[in-house]
Amino acid sequence: MIPVCDVQNSKGDSGFMLSKVGVTGVRKPVCIKRAIDGNDLNGMLFCSIDVFVDLPAVQKGSHLSRNLEAIREVVDESIATPVTGIENLAVDICKKLLVKHEYASEANVKIEAEYFKDTSTPNGRKTMESYKLIGKAKGIRDCKIRKTLGVEVIGMTACPCAQQTVTEILEYPAGWPVMSHNQRNVCTVIMDMDENYDVEANGLIELIESGFSSPTFELLKRDDEGAVVINAHRNPKFVEDVVRGVLIKLVEAYKDLPDDVGIVVKSESEESIHKHNAFAERSCTLGALRNE
Repeated sequence: MIPVCDVQNSKGDSGFMLSKVGVTGVRKPVCIKRAIDGNDLNGMLFCSIDVFVDLPAVQKGSHLSRNLEAIREVVDESIATPVTGIENLAVDICKKLLVKHEYASEANVKIEAEYFKDTSTPNGRKTMESYKLIGKAKGIRDCKIRKTLGVEVIGMTACPCAQQTVTEILEYPAGWPVMSHNQRNVCTVIMDMDENYDVEANGLIELIESGFSSPTFELLKRDDEGAVVINAHRNPKFVEDVVRGVLIKLVEAYKDLPDDVGIVVKSESEESIHKHNAFAERSCTLGALRNE
């Protein structure tokens, strides 16, 4: 016997609408395929997916099983027809949610995944580094869907203030890569855009890494270790410098994107000589940056 009672569709007790009801932490493998510099990138990303819809005041509950159905159907489709990025997967899930939840006026999807990228150390050794990818989509019924691509990258900074102080105390020549205290810096860039535009995650990663005092690497032999330290101290940066440098590069790199693209750049340095961290952030549109 199949139960016919639909408690979720009964009248809510309080009469308040809810802006988000859904499920979090759904783990799924997703097939990704896209062209980068003339080469096809094929891979599997293991994703954590959060999905939500709004709930009207007249309805007691949301049909949570429909969320899992929407995720499964879109992920299954990605096996046969791989998506080009998790932000586009989020768009597809968002559309499916609005079909399955006929009472909802808004759907939100967030996907996070660990991503591995081949790179090289300063002396040319091959290494594979990990990054966090963030994909989001927000859909309002009968309106265009907005999607978000974000990347989180770990690098290194050397403090310019301490370096200058040490230079003066020890009377070193100006411009030497003098000792300073260092930070592990986590920089995140998030770009919000219309679903018809695309941004390459690898390009964002490389843009961010060029904004640190130095990138960091999983494997370093002694000559590479020395090169990373020297390079970082030749290029000291405050946490503010990291954010401003990334903002400059975003304006230069994405001239073809419209002014209404949303930008968030944030940088957090895990301080080595303090018990606190340093933080800087800018949230704005690409158009606002172009006008400054």
